[in-house]
Amino acid sequence: MYKRLTPCIFIERGKAVQWFDDRTVIADDVMELARHYNERGADELIIFDLSDSDEEHDETINLLKQINRAISIPMVVGGNIRRAEDVKKILYAGAKRAMLNFSKALSIELIEEVSKRFGKERIAVSLNDFDALFKQQHLIEEYSTEMIFMHRLDLNSVVNVTETQCVVVTDTMDENEILNILKSDGVKGVSGRFISRLDMDFNKFKEVCAENGIQMTSFESQMDFGEFKLNSDGLIPVIVQDYKTNEVLMMAYMNEEAFEHTVKTGRMTYYSRSRKCQWIKGETSGHFQYVKSLAIDCDRDTMLAKVEQIGAACHTGNRSCFYTTIVGNDYDAKNPVQIFESVYQTIADRKENPKEGSYTNYLFEKGLDKILKKVGEEATEVVIAAKNPDVEEVKYELSDFLYHAMVLMVEKGITWEDITGELADR
Repeated sequence: MYKRLTPCIFIERGKAVQWFDDRTVIADDVMELARHYNERGADELIIFDLSDSDEEHDETINLLKQINRAISIPMVVGGNIRRAEDVKKILYAGAKRAMLNFSKALSIELIEEVSKRFGKERIAVSLNDFDALFKQQHLIEEYSTEMIFMHRLDLNSVVNVTETQCVVVTDTMDENEILNILKSDGVKGVSGRFISRLDMDFNKFKEVCAENGIQMTSFESQMDFGEFKLNSDGLIPVIVQDYKTNEVLMMAYMNEEAFEHTVKTGRMTYYSRSRKCQWIKGETSGHFQYVKSLAIDCDRDTMLAKVEQIGAACHTGNRSCFYTTIVGNDYDAKNPVQIFESVYQTIADRKENPKEGSYTNYLFEKGLDKILKKVGEEATEVVIAAKNPDVEEVKYELSDFLYHAMVLMVEKGITWEDITGELADR
């Protein structure tokens, strides 16, 4: 089993606090803390909402949406879950799983409902003691796919009781104890005080884990760099695509060191022929490229990288380096995925950078009620048009509806990835 390192963030009144002692504030900017863990090589985040009011809870939900857009690793989120609607909010904010606290009777009553509604793969449970696992084993196995243990337990006993995998959140600062936890058969990850240190270098600690025979969740190449056909400079060209839209973003080169660093860290790293050195894409600009997959062509002389691109790929500020058409038409101009993403990004940019005379900015200025009114009106126009024989009119009205729906998405912090993820889960 591949293991993972999962720092945890406890959010109270919009700030990250130290849960293991007196709840001292460790970060005023929670999103920046999440980004910090993401960029230093964490595999996942566990986030606990410590809010004690609906207003604070809603503020945390909005913060989760921002975090989800800022990082490329999954989130498991728990805290302040009292009804199915709270699970829905957490999942819609971008969490991979919602975590029910099984020290509370309400969570035990709720798990069957939310598992059947959202899928057991979207549900985790947190446990404070072994007795809770023993008593509720049937519910945990039937309605969830992950357990979060909130302190050190007899892990061998856990493995003997259930096959459900667990992540251990521990306050220990003993490296050897962390390694022993990771070696346990039923443990797929570790979190807590040691893992959540601000100076934690996850990639270096993964090397320590590997030296101790622990397989970590980093990429592993199926081919050695020596099996590639390199050019006269000992480099291999790399074509880079957006993993969602297949848009070609750029082309660069790798040497063996850059390739190994890319595989180890999950961030695209290249060799600069002009500067004659290795460079991590986005190291200075923040426009990182997170690896989704690497493939080699039939001749083994060109690599294809599919990535999650943060910001612009081109140093000119353009999304892609290939923005100048010199012959023919841009055949991808009507690619549905690219169009939806492009229009969405334009709408989002209008909200962040208002443009005088923009109808989109007019909607944002008028607020949510105006946006909802327009969505309702356009939906009605679609219904009316569909009753007529002219298909062109239906296309026109559907286009209007989709545009206004995207304005609503931006206003509510919902991305196309959120929508497609929800459809895929269904």
